[in-house]
Formats: sequence, C-alpha cells, structure tokens
Amino acid sequence: MTDTALTPSPVDKRRNGIGRIVTASLVGTTVEWYDFFLYGSAAALVFNTAFFPTDDPLTGTLIAFLSYAIGFLARPLGGIVFGHFGDKLGRKKLLVLSLLLMGGATFAMGLLPVYAQIGVAAPILLTLLRLVQGFALGGEWGGAVLIVSEHGGARHRGFWASWPQAGAPGGNLLATGVLALLAVVQSEEAFLDWGWRIPFLLSGVLVVIGLWIRISVSESPVFLAAQAAKAASGVKERPPIVEVFRTGWREVLGAIGLRFGENVSYYILTAFVLVYVTVHLELSRGLALNAVLIASAVHFVTIPLWGALSDRIGRRAVTLVGAVGMAGWAFAFFTLVDSGDFWTVTLSVTTGLLFHGAMYGPQAAFVSELFDTRVRYSGAAVGSQLASIVAGALAPIIAVKLLADFGSSTPVAVYLCGAAVVTAITAAVIRETRGRDLTSDVRA
Repeated sequence: MTDTALTPSPVDKRRNGIGRIVTASLVGTTVEWYDFFLYGSAAALVFNTAFFPTDDPLTGTLIAFLSYAIGFLARPLGGIVFGHFGDKLGRKKLLVLSLLLMGGATFAMGLLPVYAQIGVAAPILLTLLRLVQGFALGGEWGGAVLIVSEHGGARHRGFWASWPQAGAPGGNLLATGVLALLAVVQSEEAFLDWGWRIPFLLSGVLVVIGLWIRISVSESPVFLAAQAAKAASGVKERPPIVEVFRTGWREVLGAIGLRFGENVSYYILTAFVLVYVTVHLELSRGLALNAVLIASAVHFVTIPLWGALSDRIGRRAVTLVGAVGMAGWAFAFFTLVDSGDFWTVTLSVTTGLLFHGAMYGPQAAFVSELFDTRVRYSGAAVGSQLASIVAGALAPIIAVKLLADFGSSTPVAVYLCGAAVVTAITAAVIRETRGRDLTSDVRA
C-alpha cells in the first residue's frame, strides 16, 4: 500500500471532523438508549399489568424487571460478537448494525398484543425482543466511544469521548419525556390501553435519523493504521476475545470495577425510583417521571463537563469524586424522596445523577485507554457488558426485592452505597491513563 493510499482525501477529512464524529456517535447512542430505557420505564409503569399481570403490584413489577434484566444477560454476548468483528472489520460497520437491530426490536414491541389478548405468548415474545435489544446494546457502547476516542487527540479525549456517554441520559430524557407528555394528554386508562405503544413506534423514525447520520462518517484512523500495520507484518494473530482474556484480564476487571457503582446507581436513580415513588409512596406517575426528566436534562449537560475535567486532573480523580459522593448521597437520596415534594424529589435525583456523571463522564476515555488497538473493541465491550450483568441488570431487581422484604429504603441505600465503594476502590488502585497515545502498546 502506498503513502498516497493512506492519505485522506478532502472528503474523508470532512467526514473525519471530530464534531461530525461526535454527533454521529451521540445521535446513535441516544436512539439506542432511548429504546433500551423505554423498556425500563414501561416495565415500571405498564408491563407489570399488560404483560405480567398478578394480584400484587410489587410482584408484577418484580417480574417485569426480571424481563428487563434479561436484556442485560444478552449484552455480554453482544459485546463479544460485536467486539470481535469490530476489531476485525472496523467500528463503523458494527455501529450501523447495532442501531438497526435495536430499532427493529423496539418498533416490534409497539406492535405486540398483550397478555389479555394472546396469553403467555405475549410475555414470551416481549422477552425475546428484549434479548435482541440487549444483544444490540452490548455492541453499541464500545464502538461508539472508541470511534470518538480514536479520532480525537489525547489532550481533549476525555471531553470528546464523554459525548457518546451523554447519549444515555439523552435517551432516558427522550423516553421519560415522551411518557411524561402522554401522562399529561392521556387518561390513565388510555395510556395503559394503547398510549404506551406510541413511544415504541416512534423509535422507527429515530432509527432512520440515526442511521442517516452514522453512515455519513468514516472509519477510525487508528483502526485503519493498525490494520495496515498488521497486513504489512504478515503475522497471524489470535482472535481478539482470546487475546483480551490472555493478556488483558486485569484491564477487563478494571473496566468492570469502574462501571459497577455507576451502573447500580443509574438504574436505581432512574428506574427503581419510578417504582418507589408510585408504588411505595403511592404518589403520582407524573411526579416521578417529571423529576427524572428534569434530572436527566441536567445530567445530559454536565457529563461532558466531567469528561473535560478528567482531561485536566485525571480520570481517576474525577471518578473518585463521583464514587465517594454517591456513597454518601445514597442515604440522603431516599430521605429527600420520602418527603413527597416534587422539587425535593427532583433535587434528590438530580444530585445523585451529578455524582453518577462524575463516574460516567471520564469512563469512555478511561476504558478506551486501558486496551491496545487490536483488542480495544473486544476489551471495552466485554468489560463494560459483564458489569452490566452483575450491576445494572440486578440493581432494580435487588432494590425492589429489598423494598418488598423490608418495607424500607434503608437496605436499598446500603446496597447503593456499597456499589459506589466498589468503584471508589477500583479508581484508587487502577493506573491513570490520561494522555495515553492510543497507537502505542499499553505494555510497551
């Protein structure tokens, strides 16, 4: 291959602009998280009666959250498959595929008949589509943050790579916002009967927009350079997933630890809180949704600020701020929510998400910088998605179970605090990665 062949054309340069790359990743992740979180909100508000009807509201909600957790079980498989092919074929192709899978599954959910219409087939079909969602999201996170990390320079990598992270609250903001709007314009009966389908069908439009933007960007230059070097060397390498667990298992454990407290806290603050407010405190669905809506808007804006701060003082320091802050806030959170006052509940959720953002904002750059290019997609995807099982998937289930067994928020607060401590310890012992050259070998 000649030097000329490796020189980007003017068109490639425009497509490689960091702003365009960030926009493509942010829009795509927002759409995918919208789809994923929409299920979580619906599990707390609708699916417990529409697909998993029982005599006890908390039991129905617990079963609905079990189906919600099944999506997490598919995420490591998605991480392995997408990571392998992402390290072999490139980041861009797999990101397009993940968006198509996620959007198709979510749109199909909006068309499903409920339990009263087809019986047990309804929850089975819903659960199968949830597995597709989880599989797609398992490959999304690693690719989205990597394509930004590998396009940008080391100096501002924390800031730029944090924008795809903002897709999580962005998606939750969209999902919660649509549900909150429906709660205003529809009666409870109409919403439970057919209105809940609207946000799922809307996913079809969002996916088309996301694909149009995502297809327009070019492949990661770091990946292309690594592929060219591998082709020139002629050396046959092991499959990326094998290489990750052979040489990078410490980094995988580090990624799990960094995401543990962040995962648990996010799903308690945004999903479990809906159950806690509506079922335990017996307050309105609108109060809970609007509180999460406002908090998610603040969260969306502040995540890149935390990422930028990590470029100045380091990934570890910012992560520690978030983890230690969350550990302390866990108890104050439920005390404030118990007040039942809308603005107090909103303040409680918003503050919690600010601490979460300090863990989440630097995470994209932090995890990307842990791995070498040849295995970076596999390592980042597998580490993050294994954490999603042990942390994110179980968080709302454990929280609902603790609330049902003890009738108090105190055990849930202890659980939230303990999870944050795990991330604090990980951040304290893991190596700092700020400023790393992504084209170099981590062990060089």
